[in-house]
Amino acid sequence: MKNTDKTVRDACEAWLKTAVRNGLEASTLKAYRSHVNIHIEPRIGDLLLTELARSDVRDFMDELLDDGVSKALTRKIMVSLRSILSEAVEREWMQANVGLEVKMKRSSRGREERIIPTKEEILTIIDKAPESHRALLITALFTGMRISELRGLTWKNVDFGRGLILVRQRADDHGKLGAPKSRAGVRDIPMAPLVKNALATWKEGGPKSDIDLVFPNSVGKVQSYSNFYNRIFKPMLIENGIVDAEGEPKFAVHSLRHAAASLFIEQGWNPKKIQTLLGHATINMTMDTYGHLFENPEEDLTMFAKLESDLMVA
Repeated sequence: MKNTDKTVRDACEAWLKTAVRNGLEASTLKAYRSHVNIHIEPRIGDLLLTELARSDVRDFMDELLDDGVSKALTRKIMVSLRSILSEAVEREWMQANVGLEVKMKRSSRGREERIIPTKEEILTIIDKAPESHRALLITALFTGMRISELRGLTWKNVDFGRGLILVRQRADDHGKLGAPKSRAGVRDIPMAPLVKNALATWKEGGPKSDIDLVFPNSVGKVQSYSNFYNRIFKPMLIENGIVDAEGEPKFAVHSLRHAAASLFIEQGWNPKKIQTLLGHATINMTMDTYGHLFENPEEDLTMFAKLESDLMVA
């Protein structure tokens, strides 16, 4: 194996140079650069190709979806990533393309991909959450943390004195703890009073964990996402009527992150602050996902009326 220090970023650069060399259309090159600069490099660019595993690629795809990237765009990004890894294999920077078998399951219903819970639904979740997961759900709603970050959160990273949650690690689909996938994922999030109180109560009465987890399973290990969804989250939504026309849960767990973002925006916080709180690698990612929530039709009408008035008196 040659060049064992090569990273995903190196492979991206080589792939883009090959695309230019092959004379691809400008629009295609623009799309490829967007995939690389906005989504791939910020999240996994630093990973060594020789250590890249299929689970890393799956986590990357899941995080795109959790951050509100549409399924259509995620599919295109994944096509680019597989091509990038093929380039690396050809250059003998890695032995096999670990992205080939990572596929997105197609939805049979074509349901809306990005659903933001209403205030009424948020309040219902806070009020009706089972005690075993109330602190987790409240923390998710008020911080916008990813479920992988919540599953990997430790008590040493809950600073009650300063009122901060320090996001320093996450838990993957297999329960393995590791650093956030991008530098932007490392961040400090202030705790709302409700979050601080819920966590303080939970610390006293919740299950103990030899690895210091805040939200472990009943034996103190990393909580399984599927168990949480199927045994807690889904039944809670159905029981409280937060369902679609077919009686299925109206939204998935990552919609709690969308709920937090919508609350941040409603408070008038600027996009850069929200980008930092959510751990987005770029401001483009924040605006692509939530830009429509910053729009205010009434304010726009006032602005245009003032524009006309200022012109006419000039």
